[in-house]
Amino acid sequence: MEPVSASASPMALLLAWSVVLLVAHVLLQGMLATRELGTEWNAGPRDDNKQPESQLAGRAARASSNFRETYPAFIALAAGLLFTGETSGLGLTGAIVWFVGRIVYYPLYLAGVPYIRSLVWLGSVAGLGLMFLALAF
Repeated sequence: MEPVSASASPMALLLAWSVVLLVAHVLLQGMLATRELGTEWNAGPRDDNKQPESQLAGRAARASSNFRETYPAFIALAAGLLFTGETSGLGLTGAIVWFVGRIVYYPLYLAGVPYIRSLVWLGSVAGLGLMFLALAF
């Protein structure tokens, strides 16, 4: 198999947009914490380990943490698929399922929607599974 040009691959695009999703998580979490704790806290060393107490800021922090738990697997699988040239079919479908699932998951978590949020998370993990299958078999 020939490695595919990254610029010609929808997989590379998903990988790039996943960074935007990561930054969105970090920014929203930071903005909500700063709104509650102030700019001095944000600019300071945070030695007091003070945490925001609002429900929304807590959810944003937990949703961001949850995203970062599966993100390394997505990066590794996407990079592997790009390297091997397997950038269509099952691997691409899995990447799209993961990406869309992670986008849908975020507002569901922020809104406190149970069960559906968990199903969406399972769907995103299934997307990782499809990527793995495309890479391994």
